[in-house]
Amino acid sequence: MALLEVKDLKVHFPIKGGILGRTVGWVKAVDGVSFTIEPGQTLGLVGESGSGKSTTGKAILGLTHITAGSIYFDGEDITKYIGKNRSDYRKSVQMIFQDVYSSLNPRKRVLDIIAEPIRNFEKLTKAEEEKRVHELLSIVGLTPVAAVKYPHEFSGGQRQRIGVARAIALKPRLIVADEPVSALDLSVQAQVLNYLKDIQEELGLAYLFVSHDLGVVKHMCETLAIMHNARFVELGPRKEIYTNAQHIYTRRLIAAIPDTDPDLREKNAGRRDLLSREYEENRDNFYGEGGQVYDLRPIGDGHFVAMP
Repeated sequence: MALLEVKDLKVHFPIKGGILGRTVGWVKAVDGVSFTIEPGQTLGLVGESGSGKSTTGKAILGLTHITAGSIYFDGEDITKYIGKNRSDYRKSVQMIFQDVYSSLNPRKRVLDIIAEPIRNFEKLTKAEEEKRVHELLSIVGLTPVAAVKYPHEFSGGQRQRIGVARAIALKPRLIVADEPVSALDLSVQAQVLNYLKDIQEELGLAYLFVSHDLGVVKHMCETLAIMHNARFVELGPRKEIYTNAQHIYTRRLIAAIPDTDPDLREKNAGRRDLLSREYEENRDNFYGEGGQVYDLRPIGDGHFVAMP
């Protein structure tokens, strides 16, 4: 049984106009996406800015209103429970935020930041709470001394580790990681990603890993969902996506991954130019009227592509 199953999820935001502020249209941020996440699996949700990937993650957590669709957790329809502060689902699904600077309250010590979710769901003594926080800091590679400090006393990578410690405080089963390393230096990115993988193995976590960086996603995820214009254009195993991408948008994204070998610079630049021309010439074959993404169709074992 899948840990999380999302069926035909839609998130539409109203456009207000006129003196009376009536709804005159809709912005379709997410327009009918479906996917499953198995226990211990990492699903990478990839796309350019504005494609709807972060909104998808927030909708799953109840941080934005769902227009239509259903969400099942452990086989149970929990759509109506999303956003309820003390539901079991709220405890089992946590989030790592993109902005490491604003996601931590600057007025609170690290001890209080990490202990906040614990206080909401569990009743521990002060000594037990402090011990739990120290254990969580140890898991993410920080010393107990960090508990008495404030967020501004840490580097970006250390702050993101504090965010990870807060996310795993309630021993969740699924974590939505929304661009968790995009604001960090490359060396620090690798460090945080390795911690995320170690924690996944240790705690048996599943991740919905939201990112625009296909290089990072290749390191973290077994399955990829490529998102464009509020819908999935391709979904499948990592190896299949990287070696046998079928949608023109996916191929263009993969071609944009920088190569560290300077000898391949001209070859890769030529390939990107070729794909850009192909994208412009054949766009109408992959998109409907107004840029509408077609429904996904199976083309192989677990490999789906949006096509007419």
